[in-house]
Amino acid sequence: MAQRRIADDLSARRIIGFACNQGFVFFLFYMGANRFMPIGTFPFERADLFCSLAFMVVGFTVMRVVPIHVRDALFSRPLLYVYAVIIAAGSLVFDAFPQAGPYLVIPEGAMIGIPVAFLLTAWGRTFGRTGTSVAVCEVFIGSLVGALVCLAFSVIDSQFALVALRILPLASVVNIEVPASREPAGRTAAEIPSETARLSLKILTGTTMFGLAMGLLETYKTDPGAAAAPHYAMSMLVFGAFLIGSLSLLLSDGFGRGASLNKAYRLAIFLFMLGIMCVPWSPVADSVMPGESFALAGYLGLEAVLISLFMILAHVAAVDASVTFSLGFSALFAGELLGLLLANVIDAFQATTATPYGVVVLAGTLALLSYIFLFTERDFDELSEIATVTDAFEDTCAAITERYKLSKRESEILAYALRGRTSERIASELTISKSTVETHLRRIYGKTGVHGRQELLDLGEATTKELAQHAHV
Repeated sequence: MAQRRIADDLSARRIIGFACNQGFVFFLFYMGANRFMPIGTFPFERADLFCSLAFMVVGFTVMRVVPIHVRDALFSRPLLYVYAVIIAAGSLVFDAFPQAGPYLVIPEGAMIGIPVAFLLTAWGRTFGRTGTSVAVCEVFIGSLVGALVCLAFSVIDSQFALVALRILPLASVVNIEVPASREPAGRTAAEIPSETARLSLKILTGTTMFGLAMGLLETYKTDPGAAAAPHYAMSMLVFGAFLIGSLSLLLSDGFGRGASLNKAYRLAIFLFMLGIMCVPWSPVADSVMPGESFALAGYLGLEAVLISLFMILAHVAAVDASVTFSLGFSALFAGELLGLLLANVIDAFQATTATPYGVVVLAGTLALLSYIFLFTERDFDELSEIATVTDAFEDTCAAITERYKLSKRESEILAYALRGRTSERIASELTISKSTVETHLRRIYGKTGVHGRQELLDLGEATTKELAQHAHV
C-alpha cells in the first residue's frame, strides 16, 4: 500500500528537473580537465573546482542569512531563469577563451558557483514541500538519470554534447517548482527540539569530514592539464549501480524507521573505502577496477544520502528546506575546499607534483572516523524515528483537513492547536490577532463536531490511530 502511494506521488517533472541540475554539477566538477593556477612556481591543482566550490559556499551562506522575504524574492521564477542563463553563458564563454590565462578560473567560479548554489537551495525548497518518502525517491531517481546522461555524453566526443551539458541548468529551471516559504517568521534556533539540534550538529560535522576526505583525493593521480577524473565514465556507471540498488531498498522497505536509507549510507561508505583500498593496485586494477572511480562513486552516493538527510532535518525541525540545504552543502563543500587546499600544500613540499598515497590513507581514515564516531547508524535510527512521528502528525492534519473541509488558514491553525500551542502563541507565530485565532478555532470546532481543545486533541489521536491501522492493512 505504502509503496503504491509513493509511486503514485512521484513527479516526473521534479525528477527530470533535478536530473538536469545534477547532470550539470557532475559535469562541472568531474568531466573537464585538471585546470591549475600558478602560485609562484607551484601549480595549484583543481583551481577551477576550488574556485567554484568557494563561490558556491558564498552563495549558500547568502541564502542562509538573508530574511525569509528576501529568500522568497531570490527564488522568483524570473530570477531562476537569470541564474540558469548566467551559468550557461559563463560555462560557454569562459570555455571558448582558454588562452585568456589560468587566472580565468576566479571570475568563472564566481559566475557559475553562486547561481548554482542558488538553484540547489531552490531545489531544496521544492523537495521540502513533498513528503520525505517521495522526495528521497525523487532525489535518487533524479541523480540516477543525471548520472546516465553524463555517462552517455562522456562517450560522445562532440561539441554538441558539451554544449548540451552546459545548458542543462535551463532545463532544470523549466521543471522547478518553488513555492513561497511557510517557515514561521519568528522561529528561532531555541525552538528546535534539542535532540534534533544534536543530530543536526553531528550530521553537519560528519558531512564536513566526508567533504574533507574527498577534497584530499581530488588531486590524486591527475596532473595539471590532464583529465580531472581519469575514470569518470566508470565512476558514473558505478554510481548508477549504487542508486539502482538504493532505490530497490527504498521501494521495498519504504522509508519506515530509516532502515533503507541507512543501508544506502552503509553501501556508499563501502564503495568509498573499496576505492581507497584499490588505489595501491593501480598498475593491475586500472583496467578492471580503478580505485579512484569507486571512491568518487562512493562520495557521490554519500552526497545523495546527505541530500535526503538535509530534507529530513528540515521536515522534523519545521524549517525551510532551503536553509538546511544551504547549511548542509556549505559544510560539505567547505570540507572539500579544505581538503583541496591541504592536498595542494602537501604537493608543494614534494619533489614532484604527484600526490602521495599517504594522502589517500588520510582521506580513508577521516571517512571512517566520521562513520564510526560522528555520524553513526544509530543517529540514522534516531533521526528516522523523529521523522516518522513528524510524518504521522502531518498525515493526521491532512486527513482532518480533507475530511472536514477546513480552509487553508484553518488547517494551519489546526496543526498548531494539535501541538498544544496557546491562542497567544499561534497568533504570534502566524502574525495575526488572538481574536482571529479564536474565531478560526470556533469554526474548526463547528466543522469537526468537537466542543473544545481537549476534544480536538482526542480527535487528532483517534485519526492518527486510524491512519496507522490502514497503513498496516
